[in-house]
Amino acid sequence: MEIHNLMEDLVFDTVDELFEAGSKSGSDKWCTCRQCRLDVACYALNRLKPEYVLSGRGLAYSEVDYGEKLQRIADVAALVKKGWAIINAAPRPSHNKEIGRERLLKNTSPVFNIKPIMGRLFNGENFEPVYDCEVALMDELGLVSMMDNSWTNPYTLVKNTNGLFTFWPYPVASSEAGESRRFPFTITASLDGFENLTHYFELDLVSEQNVVLQFSRQTAFRLPDLYIFPK
Repeated sequence: MEIHNLMEDLVFDTVDELFEAGSKSGSDKWCTCRQCRLDVACYALNRLKPEYVLSGRGLAYSEVDYGEKLQRIADVAALVKKGWAIINAAPRPSHNKEIGRERLLKNTSPVFNIKPIMGRLFNGENFEPVYDCEVALMDELGLVSMMDNSWTNPYTLVKNTNGLFTFWPYPVASSEAGESRRFPFTITASLDGFENLTHYFELDLVSEQNVVLQFSRQTAFRLPDLYIFPK
């Protein structure tokens, strides 16, 4: 049994339809890159009431009221167009880098897809989550490049995330699919009045033919809770 939000299907279908039409028009007025598609979809979904069903029979029942469905499609299309206009007028600071990344990821060469890396940082004296603390992911060459340029490395923890940090490293080129390699990483953390933290770990990975574009919490590598201590 699986729970499904019908609105996600409708929004993504509408976004793809409108963006494809924009791409075919030949006009460069509206950006149609993958990042803008996702931003517009998030804009619309955050303003629509979800419609949850159980897969199978629930999906069948969702098609009963055709008139209501047409109105819903029109409402979603209007919301997507509004979101597209807003996002197109105020793109992310990293927008140009996102487009460049999208072109690069069309490369069909094998890569090591490095899992998202998640962890939490606590005050070792009172065991409370730390914030205003700079956390970085390093490898043997220095700061690790991120898959999504909207994520910074180093990252400054904020109060409402309860000490949680997440990094999604950029894929590493491989000579062939199926190659095995061990990747060493280091988490560093620094905060005024506290001892600097250094945590070393390794990931054993096997290269794949295609780049993984979808972030997944389920496949993330989760670090043990880390602690930073006052000087």
